[in-house]
Amino acid sequence: MTFTLDIFLVPLAYLIGSISFAVVVSKCMSLPDPYSYGSGNPGATNVLRTGNKLAAALTFLGDALKGYFAVMLARVLLGDQPLTTSLGSWVLCGVVLAVFLGHLFPIFHGFKGGKGVATACGILFGVNAILGIATLGTWMIVAVFLRYSSLAALAAAVFGPIYFVFLFGFQPMGIALLIVCSLLIWRHRSNIQNLLNGTESRIGSKKTKS
Repeated sequence: MTFTLDIFLVPLAYLIGSISFAVVVSKCMSLPDPYSYGSGNPGATNVLRTGNKLAAALTFLGDALKGYFAVMLARVLLGDQPLTTSLGSWVLCGVVLAVFLGHLFPIFHGFKGGKGVATACGILFGVNAILGIATLGTWMIVAVFLRYSSLAALAAAVFGPIYFVFLFGFQPMGIALLIVCSLLIWRHRSNIQNLLNGTESRIGSKKTKS
């Protein structure tokens, strides 16, 4: 592919990331607008507060798949190049950042998006399956034993880039993933304060929007 064609992958990834599956699933299943209850966050954890586990699972799956799809589409179109300093790798870094920013600031939903846990998970699986499994495993261990979705996400965000360096060394993609995980932590800043105050909601709890 030429450089001109390559750069169109980045805005395309942003548009893919801008699709909020919390909104899509809620509308399809006649559930309340995810912006109107709980944390007001269009994500799987908030959708779970409706009591509809299937809707929450579909939301997580959809948000994860869009991250995975954007990365894999770019890899296929770029010739599935390895994670090196080649042009393809830098374009892939741009795709990773674009699809994640699309989820955080979706153009289709007034730039009010989710916190990015599921989408980041999909991105990691798109980059490398072992990387995705290791990071998702970290999330699951914390979530199952401590039942704090936010704490699980923070743990995964910290360890994700570490796993990448362990597997691949210092590569351009590591920088992109570090930015993604840093943004994810930033989006959880209110949750961090709640964890410190002991007021953070546990997984499955119902919470009225303040």
